[in-house]
Amino acid sequence: MIPRRRLYPLVAGGGILGAAVAAVIDLVAPAPRLDVLNLTLSEYAAAQGGGVMGVTMALLGGAALALVAGLRAVGAPVWGAPGRLMSLWGGGMLVAAAGTYVGGPHAAVVHRGASLVALVSLPAAAGLLVPGLSADDRWRPVARAVEWLALAGGFGLLALTYVALPGERVMIGLVERSLLGVEVALLAVLTVRLVWLTQPWVARVAASPIVAKMIDGRRSVMIFPVLSSRRS
Repeated sequence: MIPRRRLYPLVAGGGILGAAVAAVIDLVAPAPRLDVLNLTLSEYAAAQGGGVMGVTMALLGGAALALVAGLRAVGAPVWGAPGRLMSLWGGGMLVAAAGTYVGGPHAAVVHRGASLVALVSLPAAAGLLVPGLSADDRWRPVARAVEWLALAGGFGLLALTYVALPGERVMIGLVERSLLGVEVALLAVLTVRLVWLTQPWVARVAASPIVAKMIDGRRSVMIFPVLSSRRS
């Protein structure tokens, strides 16, 4: 049986990868007569009756909760507010996904509220994570990436606030999807680092001559910041 500390990052990575595939399918073959750019995630999912968007959000919610469990299992600095906010993001995505399938007059309201809570909580969690990551040798390689993604998420929230109020919802779908993309990127960075720290096979791959040369080179520090430090 795979130990939990090794299983959690695999579940998180699988969820993120599955959600990415579902999102690409949804963009390539969107539902007819639905405006991807000007419909919010909630409106789009409700119009689909769940559909691919519901599956995407459910996978992301499960991945986020597995990631938090995995981070805590290895003693990552996620205790307190950062971990709670990340869990809130995962729970919000799951509630939003469930709301799209349950249906009914209040489903859209539930979905909208849950998705907004999720979209707000993760940039805040990322900002709170940065000091702890920077102070931990195991997580320092991803601290800068998390900091930049937290900043991007903050700008995304400002843009969302603008288009939702004085911007008269112009391109609100694009803004929400862009913000969600930044947040998924944040989860992916943490998940990749967690896999690097917990999976023995990663060490064997990294020990191969080609990969070792890439990681040890000066350019790899910039190109592969998640993988460029030694395993603890």
